[in-house]
Order: sequence, then C-alpha cells, then structure tokens
Amino acid sequence: MDSGSPRQPAGQGGTTNTPSAVATSSKHRRRWLVVAVCALLALAAGLAYRMLLPSPAVSYVTVPVSTGSVTRVVTATGSVNPVLTIIVGSYVSGVIRELHCDFNTRVRKGQVCAKIDPRPYQAAVDTAGAELANAKAQLIKDQAGLTYAHVTYARDVPLVKLGYISKDALDAARSALDEASAQVTLDRAAIAAREASLHTAEINLGYTDITSPVDGTVVSRNVTIGQTVAASFQTPTLFLIATDLTRMQVDTNVSESDIGSVKEGNKASFSVESFPNRTFVASVVQVRQAPQTVQNVVTYDVVLGTDNTALLLKPGMTATAHIVTDARTHVLRVPDQALRFVPSNLPPSAAVEESGTEKPQRVWKLVNGHPVPVRVVLGLDDDSFTEVLGGDLKPDDAIIVGEQRGPSPAPAGSPLRFNP
Repeated sequence: MDSGSPRQPAGQGGTTNTPSAVATSSKHRRRWLVVAVCALLALAAGLAYRMLLPSPAVSYVTVPVSTGSVTRVVTATGSVNPVLTIIVGSYVSGVIRELHCDFNTRVRKGQVCAKIDPRPYQAAVDTAGAELANAKAQLIKDQAGLTYAHVTYARDVPLVKLGYISKDALDAARSALDEASAQVTLDRAAIAAREASLHTAEINLGYTDITSPVDGTVVSRNVTIGQTVAASFQTPTLFLIATDLTRMQVDTNVSESDIGSVKEGNKASFSVESFPNRTFVASVVQVRQAPQTVQNVVTYDVVLGTDNTALLLKPGMTATAHIVTDARTHVLRVPDQALRFVPSNLPPSAAVEESGTEKPQRVWKLVNGHPVPVRVVLGLDDDSFTEVLGGDLKPDDAIIVGEQRGPSPAPAGSPLRFNP
C-alpha cells in the first residue's frame, strides 16, 4: 500500500467536502437570494402602483322627496265567523225520529228542525194526568166527608144542651170535622203537585221537538235519523244556526306589543286565501280584554266587522288583517333607507357625531355631486316612509339612500334615481 495516499479519518462517513461541492452549494444559495429579492421588489412595485392609482369614484343612489300618505298598520291573523251563532241542543234524551233541517237550510223562528221519539214522554204525560185525576177524585170524596162531619157536629150541639148525648160525643164530632177539613186541604195540595208534575211532563214532551230559536241559516248539523241523543250531563249540540251571514266578523289575535295602539273604530282591511286578489274593508268593533296565552305568547282578540252582502266570505276562513292605527295623507315623506344612510367618507368630527348614542335626525341631499347633510323633524313612521314635519327639504329634492364605488353610469353631478 502506498503510504503517501490520503487516509479517511476513523469514525467519519464516506462523504468528503471537496472544493467543487462547496462551490455548487454557494451557487444555489445565491440563486435563491436573487429570486427572493426579485419577489420583494415586485411586491413593493405593486403596492406603490396601487397607492399611486386614483381611488375609484363614489356614485350615490338617490330618490326624490315625495308627497303622499304615511300609514301605520298592525298586522294580525284570524278567522272569519258569523256575528251571532246560535247553538241548538236537546234538553231531553232519546232517539232522533225525524230530521227536517240540513246544512245551508234557511229556517224561521219556531221551525221544527228535528224530532225526538216522543212516546216515552207521552207516557209520562198520561201517567201524570191520571194521577191528577185521582187526586181530584179524592178531593171530591173528602169534601163529602167534610160536609157530613159538619152536619153531624151541627146536630150534636143542641143535643148536648138538652142532655141527650154526652159532651164526649160532641168533642168526637168536632174532631171528625177538623180532620175532614184538614184532609180537604191536603187533597188540594196534592192536586197542585199533580198539576205541576203534569206540566213538567208536558214540557219534556214539548222538548222532543227541536226548534230554531231565531231566523237564520243552518251552518252545521251534528245528528242523523236514528241517532240516540244523551242529555244527562251536558247538552249535546245538534245544530249551529247563524243569524245573518250578510254581516260577518273577523276574530284576530293581536300581540300585546301592538294592542295599545288599536282602538274601536280603527279602519282595517283583510284578505282570505280564497280570494287572494281581493281586499275586504272592515273596521274594529271590539277590543276584548281577556288575554289569550299560547306558549307564553300573549295576544288579545280584536273583532273586525265587515259586510258580506255578496256572501263571498264563509265561516272559518283564515284572514290576514291590516289594522290602521294612524295615518297621514298628503304629507312630505322620505324613505327609511335615507334615514339610515351615512356617507363612508365623512370627516372625523362628523363621524364621531354620527356614531353617538343619539344619532341626529338628518338626511343627506346630493348637491353638485356631493352629499350635504340636512336636518329634519320627523313624524309618523310606517316602516317604509317617514313623515317630514320640518327641515330644509322640498318635493323632488334628491336624497341619498346608498352609495357604490366604481365608474358612475350617469354623468358627473347627475344622481342615480329610482322610484320607491
């Protein structure tokens, strides 16, 4: 072995850092450094270019100040019902033998709509009549006994004075007279009781005729021929009769947050699903005090009265009602979007004022392409428009409701408009 050849140190790997390897590594590092510097320069150039570019123009969306109506309404849902619905039931139990009324039948007061089998009640009438006749016969008999007792006593009085009969015999005759008189009184009371029983039986017999108590229209029939009616604990409902279907009412449920502004006489309107393109005119006829609580939500029943001469509305229809609680007509008004608009390029002092706890009542008017604040005095708000009571606004003034950045489709100084 050649002693002059280089040896690999013990404990080291077989890789040797030769001058060519070191030069290659240094070359790669310089290349990555150049790439990083170029990227930074490109980023800086982009930022500088964006900073030097002019900011995009701001164009404003405006609407004209208009004159019109501002109406505050309360929306509620409810159902259409007849003004007065009579429940016709049965006071007595039995089998329905006859049926003379059906759905939509026009009935008159006193007209027989159904008849319960009267035979058991006729038998009760006959029994009560027989008992009354028996009581009257007993009275006649006891009246005859009273007459005899009276004659006997009258005859015995002079005989006692003459000594023909004893005093005890006279007392017995007097006692018999009193007993006969009491028996006659008892018979008269029994006759009165029998007459009352007969009258009760006749009333029950009369109740077997189910009659209409009013003039109206049958809207519901709940019985059929042969059905047994049981009136032991609760009067069964046989018919529902609406007195007048040309007058209807809408029972609406108004939330407790809105009930304070609803008063009797308020104008209203409503629609039903059967006639979606038709609006029915109504008015508030009653605000009921009884609360209705469903799942911790409190509502109150507000009754709307409406005309139904055309008989389009039917009982049970679902109605969506709009109750007018306040209204202004022919007033200066601005859309609510204008009251919420704030320009994005406000100066710092104005921005602080706009962000306060109580924002000023103002709108922004477009003057020569620039927003100018205009203070206003506001009135009634209907969630779409707000009444303007005072301020430097005139009809057709262009007020700003929004802004957008970019090239404006309109010439400079010409506001974008849309009709509310």
